[in-house]
Amino acid sequence: MRASEDQLRQWMHGGLDGDAVAYAALLSALVPMLRSFFGSRMRGVPDDVEDLVQETMMAIHTRRGTYDRDRPFAPWAYAVARYKMIDHFRRGRVTVPIEDLEHILVSEGFEDAASARLDMDSLLDGLSPKQAQAIRATKLEGLSVAEAATRAGMGESDVKISVHRGLIALAKRVRGSS
Repeated sequence: MRASEDQLRQWMHGGLDGDAVAYAALLSALVPMLRSFFGSRMRGVPDDVEDLVQETMMAIHTRRGTYDRDRPFAPWAYAVARYKMIDHFRRGRVTVPIEDLEHILVSEGFEDAASARLDMDSLLDGLSPKQAQAIRATKLEGLSVAEAATRAGMGESDVKISVHRGLIALAKRVRGSS
């Protein structure tokens, strides 16, 4: 039986607050959800489905600090899963026929996830391009500071400073201070 959004959020909040039992329940509930999500999109490739489930579980775990407690959990988790699937397709140079695109976009929570993405893009657009790029790379894509620096052709300390200053500016904007 699939867990409800309220139950998933409750477990995620518990996990973020240090409740290991709640976090274990969340991870257990995510496995069948992710298998179903990837299974319907990766027809006939069960090994890829399991690999994607594991990659997504690790990404959710490592990026759990980016989850906004005021937003639904499932759309956030499915957004992480979609990015992992896109990365998988890119690695394999797989293309999806346009007629399948609607099925992919109709997945659970897409509108909420897309709305959250637009909100994030809107916030980052108010920063300098260097700060926005550093935050996208390290906080949203999960790159290390070294990886982000290499990608941008910047020094690691420059990336750290850009992230720090960008986050301060974002905090002020969100609070309405600037």
